[in-house]
Amino acid sequence: MLFFDIESTGLNIATDGIIELSFVKVLPGVEKPLIKTWKIKPWNYQEHCVIPINPSASEVNGVKDEDLVDCPKFIEVLPEVASWLEGSDLSGFNSAKFDLPLLAEEIERARAYSKSRLNDPKSHDKAAEMIACIDKIDLHSSRMVDVQSIYHHMEPRNLRAAYRFYCGGKDFENAHTAEADTLATYEVLKAQLDRYSEPDEFQQEVLKNDVEALSRISGRARNIDFAGRLYTNDDGEPTISFGKYKGRTARDIYAADPSYFDWIEKGEFTLDTKRQFALLKAQYREEQRKRDAELQKAPATDEALRALQGKYQGRLF
Repeated sequence: MLFFDIESTGLNIATDGIIELSFVKVLPGVEKPLIKTWKIKPWNYQEHCVIPINPSASEVNGVKDEDLVDCPKFIEVLPEVASWLEGSDLSGFNSAKFDLPLLAEEIERARAYSKSRLNDPKSHDKAAEMIACIDKIDLHSSRMVDVQSIYHHMEPRNLRAAYRFYCGGKDFENAHTAEADTLATYEVLKAQLDRYSEPDEFQQEVLKNDVEALSRISGRARNIDFAGRLYTNDDGEPTISFGKYKGRTARDIYAADPSYFDWIEKGEFTLDTKRQFALLKAQYREEQRKRDAELQKAPATDEALRALQGKYQGRLF
């Protein structure tokens, strides 16, 4: 069994890269596990440049761009990584959703880059050797044991489990009736505020008795629509959370592709999501109307007149 964990430049599997990879290999009949950790310079093989670490990622993992200047690229440690992967099943904590897909993505990037070097006589042999190494890796055939999934399976994250954990270890009566569930929810929140009112050696974070703070933890504060298709980014701009425009602001998309908003209106989205997009569309349209009105009031500049002159082949009237 090969336990593994990844630290990365960010959370976008398609564009972010690995900056740290750790393996712990447990062998049958061997008491002490084997441990190997690589610090990796995240590399964009197409642009031939470093992938910068997102500041929010640095806050979590403590790694900055300058810490990785002298580290190898992933492709340079890949043969050793492949030898550790060989013949192993995999395990991690929530790794099936992020770590495993990102590891596979890095391997495929190395494959694509190596294939692009096959036509160069100077690099052909090395590229062919790397492709042969990569071809031996088959992450899809490895069994994956996700420890977080087992945790959630054995300890369900439902109201009954929360009540047992926070309110004295007993079930509440009449579970799954609306009134009983509502009262239990109230009791659980009060118990949470009591339990996390002071930091201790295991839990440093304090839970404030403040609706705004509690709302932020619940994740609702940044969502604009209830389905989470729109959220507020760090600059306070409505931002799209899915599809081809994921991560781009609604304002930018309205300017570049206004038909997208019509697609949302006709698509299979919740009525609340459609309404929030429609409100943004109306806002951006009004902002554009005001800008146009201001431009009409402003005196024509020499540059604007020259542009009109060129448009009408030198004749203004």
